[in-house]
Amino acid sequence: MKNSFGQSLTVTLFGESHGEYIGAVLDGIAPGIKIDDEYIKERLSFRRPSGRISTARVEADEYKIVSGVYEGRTTGTPLCLIIPNTNKKSGDYSALRYTPRPSHADYTAEVKYHGFQDPRGGGHFSGRVTCALVAVGAIVASALRAQGIEIGTRVASLHGVRDREFECLKEDIEVLNKKSFATLTDKAEENMRREAECAAERGDSVGGVLETAVIGVPAGVGEPWFD
Repeated sequence: MKNSFGQSLTVTLFGESHGEYIGAVLDGIAPGIKIDDEYIKERLSFRRPSGRISTARVEADEYKIVSGVYEGRTTGTPLCLIIPNTNKKSGDYSALRYTPRPSHADYTAEVKYHGFQDPRGGGHFSGRVTCALVAVGAIVASALRAQGIEIGTRVASLHGVRDREFECLKEDIEVLNKKSFATLTDKAEENMRREAECAAERGDSVGGVLETAVIGVPAGVGEPWFD
């Protein structure tokens, strides 16, 4: 039951929604990479909930790197960062053991961890944990940008509303990376938000499709289809 993924570069997630901290360990990162504090904070600010279609829980998301960095650059040893949980309203989550919420991991966690999991706020399976992923992702993305490699993700469609075609150009990626709701056109964003808000008013949810593009990757990088 590992909470790590990756081979050459391994990310390990830890923490729970209402614990003291969430965090991540990044192992395998090269030494000498500059930590771009402003870029990490920018990415975290885009993740921060806002508006009617996201969680009401808002945190400062003030990360702290506790190992693997010296004088602003990576050392090559495991990089560990932590983010405190400051807006916790735990209350009584004991009822979730008997009435798990739909579209959550409450029941799955109950079975997987034999009832020993932390049920508060979704525990280890809370969207809160993605904050640590964004932080370490920003570190890696910053290193790739220094080599001319750009990454962009957009909401390609949501409940029948589609964005325009993704040309996979640097200009498109620059547009996406400046938006908290990543669509290439403002009209698509407006219509998608409306669909999500209407679903929320009905007490429902809607699905969507995300599309990611990576440009600037040197030819020949990658693996065959199978190991």
